[in-house]
Formats: sequence, structure tokens, C-alpha cells
Amino acid sequence: MVDQKSITDMLHYEQQAKANGLRFFIGVDEAGRGPLAGPVVAAAVMLKEWVFEERIADSKKMTERQRDRAFHEIFDKAYVGIGVMNETVIDDVNILNATHLAMDQAIRRLVLTLPEASVRDVEIAVDGNLFRTQLPYRYRTIVKGDSASMSIACASIIAKVYRDRILQKYDTLFPQYGFKKHKGYPTKAHRDAIKTHGYSPIHRRSFSVK
Repeated sequence: MVDQKSITDMLHYEQQAKANGLRFFIGVDEAGRGPLAGPVVAAAVMLKEWVFEERIADSKKMTERQRDRAFHEIFDKAYVGIGVMNETVIDDVNILNATHLAMDQAIRRLVLTLPEASVRDVEIAVDGNLFRTQLPYRYRTIVKGDSASMSIACASIIAKVYRDRILQKYDTLFPQYGFKKHKGYPTKAHRDAIKTHGYSPIHRRSFSVK
């Protein structure tokens, strides 16, 4: 369970948005910018509740078991939108633009589920230092936002678990690459598998294997 100090520390931006009269504070993060294969996945999260039984943190600092448990609780206590851009899109527009497209998709899907949301009611908070969008909502970027905002931390968990599950399914189709273990990231075993078997249909052709 998240202790009270952690809750207070990670709700600064959410509380600030509420004090400014904004009804909907949406945290956004992604998973899968660095891998050699598979999609980039973004998640957008708007909390309905601020107290969680499961640990909520930067997904990279959590175990797989912790992330899986938190994943289910987040869906119970938040509005969630997910965006996915596959390897073809990544190769066509580059990984940064594909990431922003996935984030846009996640935000759009989330906003559609919000009760009576208007443009002036929404603030988007994106992990990192760069975000480009044509969406009409105000937004801010937060460096290390997945450690500073509970909404962004929840988004990082959703994106990571969702993407990992996609790669686990791909592992059953292409078992020779070991996607279940490395999730498409450029480990030595993964690079060696590409050298032995060539590219699979889900590999990003624009990424260097070296």
C-alpha cells in the first residue's frame, strides 16, 4: 500500500490542477521507445481515487508481479486510454513521432469516456521534456514525471504491462527470438537471434541491430 507521504508527494500536480479549477488531470506515459521490435504503447490515466492498495511507482522500479497487481487496481480506480503504434508506423514516421501519435490516441480514447469533459476542464501531464500534439487541451511536460505524479506513474504501469502482454503473444508466433524474455529490447540474445533468423514481421527495420 502507498504510504501517506508517498501519496502526498506524488499528488502535487493533481492537487495543483484541482486548485486551479480543472476537473480532469490526465497523466500520460509510454513504453517501448527503445526496442528493436514491436509497437510503442502509450497510456493516459485520469484518477477517480487517490488511494491505492497496491504499490504505485515508476514502472521501471517495480517488479513484474507488482505491476500486474497494480494494473488491475488502476483500471478499477481510474479512467484509462491506451494508444498503440506498430512497427510500420514507427518506421514510416520515426519513433518520436510515433510515440506522440500513440499518446494522442490514448488521450482521445480517454477523453471520450469522461463525463461532460470540455477543453477548458482538462490538463494533460506528459512524462519527459517534449510533447507535440494537435489536441486542443492544455498540457505540461514533467521530467521524471513517473516518479513525481501518481497519474503519470499509473500511466507508465498501464503502458508497460499492456506492451509486455503484446510481446508475450508475439513470442508464441515467433518463439525463436525470445520476445517473452526481452520484450523486443536490444539484448545480446535478441541481436544474436536476428543475426541467425533475420527480421521477423514485427521488427523495426529503421532500427540498427548493431
